[in-house]
Amino acid sequence: MKLKVYADRLSQPVRAVIIFCEVNGIDYEEIKVDLANREHLTPEFAEINPMQQLPAIVHGSFKLFESHAILIYLASSFPGVADHCPLNPEAVAEGEKILSAALSKTESFWLDDNRPFLLGQNQPSIADLILVCDIMQVKLVGETDWNRLLGPYKKVQQWIENTRNATNPHFDELHKVLKELKEKLQN
Repeated sequence: MKLKVYADRLSQPVRAVIIFCEVNGIDYEEIKVDLANREHLTPEFAEINPMQQLPAIVHGSFKLFESHAILIYLASSFPGVADHCPLNPEAVAEGEKILSAALSKTESFWLDDNRPFLLGQNQPSIADLILVCDIMQVKLVGETDWNRLLGPYKKVQQWIENTRNATNPHFDELHKVLKELKEKLQN
């Protein structure tokens, strides 16, 4: 099964995925989706990516979108690729320190006074949606690390749950791709 990469090279995330495939010798078929002609907004492309953004991949029956998730999937799914990007324990530790500092600042500044959302509104803002989607990427490391990394941040955990509840069923539907990817990576 050949990997299909849905792409328009005007997109920076698309270029990152294609460069990764080329550098690592991953056999793929690039399928042009012309952003200028709004081909990403067609019902046919929505079947590939309901968010109707690039890049997106199809590998057999598995569909995935969001460039970071795609890159993690590619690094984990193709033989020899992981050898080209080994984990650096110092970089991981530094990344965890940065994440911890960001979560701490979120709690002490943006979620002070137990506000349900970042800007003190009664419903999620654009900022809430962007940040919660970024933090949800941490789910890819597994429940043990998720609990270790987010466990100390009770306000952040409550804010995630508030945002999830306010935006469901859409939140769960769009984040199930992370669960699917995590399961695929574990296999």
